[in-house]
Amino acid sequence: MAEQPRKPFRPQPKPGERKANRRGAARLAAVQALYQMDVGGAGINDTFAEFESHWIGNEVEGEQYLPAEAAFFRDVVSGVVRDQKQIDPMIDDALAKGWPLVRITAILRAVMRAGAYELEHRKDIPARVVVSEYVDVANAFVEADETGMVNAVLDMIARQFRADEFTR
Repeated sequence: MAEQPRKPFRPQPKPGERKANRRGAARLAAVQALYQMDVGGAGINDTFAEFESHWIGNEVEGEQYLPAEAAFFRDVVSGVVRDQKQIDPMIDDALAKGWPLVRITAILRAVMRAGAYELEHRKDIPARVVVSEYVDVANAFVEADETGMVNAVLDMIARQFRADEFTR
């Protein structure tokens, strides 16, 4: 078992990265929290406490973490944890044959799980916005070819749950 990280995985800023809003910051924090829970085995309550008291909106090791919409952060993280047994097969179905979710890096699993949760449960946010936001989050962590995979997977899931948004 991997040693639990002392802090969440922190992406290096990419050139031209736009300034995140409070909900975008909540998405980034949710992905980091899900990553930490996946690789370090941290529980949800400990993760909420750590992120809300030490990371979100605070300066850590000289880097300013953006203020985030705490209720949205909690909704995404708790929703993924609650629904993971339904979310993972959806992602597996959307991935190319031969690439099951367990073969995808932990950070990309976190991005796709959070995006899939939002697409299924947060109908108040347009599907294209959700996909775009999680592609941006993935871009903070991985190279462009991997963000393309995130885009393709979340687009397939979006069309499954929100086909009406794509036929207009």
